[in-house]
Amino acid sequence: MAKKLAYLDCNSGISGDMTLGALIDAGVELTALAEAVDSMGMPGCRLVAEEVRKLGIRATQLTVVCEEEQPARHLSEILKLIDNSRLTSVQKETARRIFTRLGEAEAKVHGVDIEKVHFHEVGAADSIADIVGAAVGWDLLGVDRIVASPVPTGGGTVRISHGLVGVPAPATAELLQGIPLAESEVQSELTTPTGAAILATLVDDFGPLPAMTVDRVAYGAGQRDLPQQANVLRLFVGEAVSEAPSDRVWVLETNLDDLSGEMIAYCTTRLWEAGALDVFTTGIQMKKNRPGVKLSVLCGEAEIDGIEAILFSETTTLGVRRWPVSRHVLQREAHSVETEFGPIEGKVGRLRDGTVRFAPEFESCRKIAAAGDVPLREVYEAARKAFDSRD
Repeated sequence: MAKKLAYLDCNSGISGDMTLGALIDAGVELTALAEAVDSMGMPGCRLVAEEVRKLGIRATQLTVVCEEEQPARHLSEILKLIDNSRLTSVQKETARRIFTRLGEAEAKVHGVDIEKVHFHEVGAADSIADIVGAAVGWDLLGVDRIVASPVPTGGGTVRISHGLVGVPAPATAELLQGIPLAESEVQSELTTPTGAAILATLVDDFGPLPAMTVDRVAYGAGQRDLPQQANVLRLFVGEAVSEAPSDRVWVLETNLDDLSGEMIAYCTTRLWEAGALDVFTTGIQMKKNRPGVKLSVLCGEAEIDGIEAILFSETTTLGVRRWPVSRHVLQREAHSVETEFGPIEGKVGRLRDGTVRFAPEFESCRKIAAAGDVPLREVYEAARKAFDSRD
């Protein structure tokens, strides 16, 4: 069964109200979000949605209207409001996760314990409504996976309760760690702490628009009018074309033109030992017509620091490039086959149509070939033949 997929095109950044506007535009009922916010016990707060135009693009704009002045709150007070609300258990958990993520960022920025964080902008009623509405809205949209584009933060300065700060605001910058950012010349705050918290908590992957069959395209409008571009968050909703498991890994690479082959080979061995998913070299032409080698490494986020340390210590490079990539991998499992030469280990990969593919492990084949003085090619052929003729 195809998975339901949502893609956030954050060309103009993301905020809480833009997220709610896009969710409503995608079909989530405003009344359902309003009832959820009402149950938070914040008197005089209501949600107003209207259709607007942003540089000719039709979008839904969501505004939180508060008739009474609302106090700034601590995290524990906000979590208590959530626990006492009429949200479902799933919606409560999502709202708690977003607020806790936001609280952790604020605590780190200000150097205090999370329980002592005094929320100002994000503890106000409109931000609470945005986050609670997002938790409810995403639940009602019912998608299995959320993907987002790289995120522009904007530029210039913004005034917060602690004074004038550069964009991105400190909490926003903290929340966006590990998330790919996009360049933008807009001198305005495009991504807010609330929007960054929603991304950091709910998005499964970042990258280009994934392979999908689009059912709906929705637009949530921001409050500002930008002269350079439409200030909207675009939301694609549909079904994933491929059900191959997907994850995000990192590519690290550097160019070398003054290192011997022995040194590169040794470095490659150390990279494998450090947990690299793949290591390979490519012959390239560098400046002054010098032949060189591009050394590329694929690794998980947790291995980045260790991989970079090896590249700097074992090569002559002065810089390492890195960027996140999305990959699809086949479902796979270890498998052993019995051959005339003995058991051979390998892996079975399962394609989307249910067919399977067997790949013998090199080391297992090499050991058998060396022990029996048999050509390696014959061992591989025997392993594949044994798999194809299995019961």
